[in-house]
Amino acid sequence: MLKLPTSFKDKYNKLLGTEKAQDLFKAMNEDSKKAFRVNSLKAEQEISYNLTQPVPDISNAYYGEVAGEDPEWVSGYVYSQDPAAMFPAAISGVKPGDKVLDLCAAPGGKTTALGEQLKNEGLLVANEISATRSKALRENIERWGISNTLITNESLERLAPVFPEFFDVILVDAPCSGEGMFRKNPDAIDYWSLNYLLTCQQRQKDILAEAVKMLMPGGRLVYSTCTFSPEEDEQIVSWLVGQYHFSILKTGIKDERISLGHPEWADDNPELVNTLRFWPQDGIGEGQFAAVLQKSNTASVPKIKKKHRKKKGNRAATCLSQNEQELIAKVLDHYSLPVGLIDWRKKALVRKDHVFVPVISLPVRSDLHILNNGVELGILKKKRFEPSHQLAEVLGQIKQERVVDLSIEDYRKYLHGETVKVKSKLRGFILVSCQRLIFSFGKVANNEVLKNFYPKGLRK
Repeated sequence: MLKLPTSFKDKYNKLLGTEKAQDLFKAMNEDSKKAFRVNSLKAEQEISYNLTQPVPDISNAYYGEVAGEDPEWVSGYVYSQDPAAMFPAAISGVKPGDKVLDLCAAPGGKTTALGEQLKNEGLLVANEISATRSKALRENIERWGISNTLITNESLERLAPVFPEFFDVILVDAPCSGEGMFRKNPDAIDYWSLNYLLTCQQRQKDILAEAVKMLMPGGRLVYSTCTFSPEEDEQIVSWLVGQYHFSILKTGIKDERISLGHPEWADDNPELVNTLRFWPQDGIGEGQFAAVLQKSNTASVPKIKKKHRKKKGNRAATCLSQNEQELIAKVLDHYSLPVGLIDWRKKALVRKDHVFVPVISLPVRSDLHILNNGVELGILKKKRFEPSHQLAEVLGQIKQERVVDLSIEDYRKYLHGETVKVKSKLRGFILVSCQRLIFSFGKVANNEVLKNFYPKGLRK
């Protein structure tokens, strides 16, 4: 039984009325609903999960639980995500070719959904200010096989000057008081207070003030939280409308179990009924708030003076030499490549022996802390080329012939970092799969031993 603060109960008794508030408190002590999304970017393969209980209004999403060691997860065919948390990306209206920013991106649930909607066309910038959380973000983006993402680990004040009025869509899943996650994370209750809500509200305004600078006139801002608090939900949307002249768009969500925003909890703007509220008692998922806003076509923000810092020890990326191209081709020529990588010889760059196909060319003096730009093809070593783990996950989007499929027993050994014996005529670098789901590169020696190239940081 959750020990909810008295002031929390008093607040929602007043806002919802005693009967509806009691429904909320009861639901917060029930089991959470689990769900997952199936990756439509990957080559069509059969997966073992039950697909008979779809999440309403979300494509390729189903109720059920997945495990982190299953081939479906490791190969990037499924992503475990709270069902209510799927809606902010779903209502974004992102289409292939858009320039999209996920501003508070870790661990990557919404980022992977946005990338799937882009279908590897356009640009997806995924930023996470926490260095620790950005590691998980990168891993999840790589696993999903997205090839058009720039991953940054930056403060908003340093990101905004690089992308003035640049993006078609910006998603801000803002850090919040986390009321909607109390039953999944009871520790969040310890941080809760009425004063803490106001602290979160100010932090959200600070984040959004920077986000607005990066959104082009007429662009869409998706704002979401995992809290019930009007101070962080309707009142923030009202602030955006008043401060920056945004309009609140309809989301297109029709499921009657999903509640609408409350104008009376903010400034009585009738457009607030276009926002979405998810309550645990509604049976969709955890607590969530989501809104889609549009920036005025005439809106503009003052130009930002760019501040630069000296780079230490970084040298500019260079084009591939003919010899380097030949080393890489000895590996890549054996595989079917997605459209974006077919002309890798012209696009690829190399920096400190790392070869990558960038999704965007940034100003030389942008000085952003970049974790990944596009697709890392691999690394050049002495007279050879070693393909990357990210490339293996990207190649999983297309049917491949040069693949060794492991049994479940050998798959588990491989995940632990062991070498395994295979019966195959293939030699050299090959793709490794289990249940025909590609998840890694390996290298077969003449003795039919499969050398393990699964990244050490991912081994289980």
